[in-house]
Amino acid sequence: MMQVNVTGGAISQRELDAYIARANSRYQVGAVQALDVHVDGEYVDLKYHLAPRPFSRIRRITGYLVGDMSHWNDAKAAEEKDRVKHI
Repeated sequence: MMQVNVTGGAISQRELDAYIARANSRYQVGAVQALDVHVDGEYVDLKYHLAPRPFSRIRRITGYLVGDMSHWNDAKAAEEKDRVKHI
């Protein structure tokens, strides 16, 4: 369940439900952990707090885009080991 914080004024439940629906449509359901709604007169500022996502790095090695080399055969792994690394 998403935590919702409203500051600076009051908004209707219908408007709040619309902001929650917008957050779920912009991001995966469950990705938004909290939503801060700041009311400033006729304007509303929304701040989304997203759940951390795992990150995997993709590199270009010997002409292939890979995340890791665990599935490479011995010849391709040796090719990567022998390459000249430019820093």
